[in-house]
Amino acid sequence: MGSIDNAVQPDIDTAVAGGEGAHSAGGHEPGQADDSQEPDRSAGGDQPDPDVSPPPDHDGPTVGRRRRPRMRWVAGIAMAALVAGAGYEGWLLYQQHDRNVAAQQALEAARNYAVTLTSIDTNAIDENFASVLDGATGEFKAMYAQSSGQLRQLLIDNEATAHGTVIDAAVRSTDDDRVEVLLFVDQSVSNLVVPEPRIDRSRIRMTMQKVGGEWLASKVELP
Repeated sequence: MGSIDNAVQPDIDTAVAGGEGAHSAGGHEPGQADDSQEPDRSAGGDQPDPDVSPPPDHDGPTVGRRRRPRMRWVAGIAMAALVAGAGYEGWLLYQQHDRNVAAQQALEAARNYAVTLTSIDTNAIDENFASVLDGATGEFKAMYAQSSGQLRQLLIDNEATAHGTVIDAAVRSTDDDRVEVLLFVDQSVSNLVVPEPRIDRSRIRMTMQKVGGEWLASKVELP
């Protein structure tokens, strides 16, 4: 038996030794993955599959189409507001221009009327009175017409003469058809009592009213 065991044992040992050498040289144990078959991902990381394209972005064109009408709507409102503002400004400028023109016309009429009102010639007194009434309207015209008879006789009896000169005049207030003017007038006066002319200085506040396209004096005051 001893010889049989000794004869078999070397063969087993040799077989075991040969198997271990095979495993150590290049064999793999069952269930262990072969690293040599794995793709190398360390160099480039995870790379997308070139055959797979990203899904299309549907939001971009749709949002653009939505924004364009909205922008046109906002731009339209802004343009309408701009046009309306410009129209209103134009209307204000036009209205102011009309008032400036009216003020200048009324001022010129008031200056001329002040000279007519403060100038008297007893040799042409009827013409003087007619000119005063022609340039008046409303309250002042009614008052002057009522007192003109008595005033006319008084001027004739005293052989009075006068000539007025407007030194300065300015518009105090203006409206569409009514302008208030302040005038400074020097009046050269002579009569039987004072034959040598003397200068009377007066401040006259005159309200001019537009009647039938003409500026007429509706109120005359000596403040």
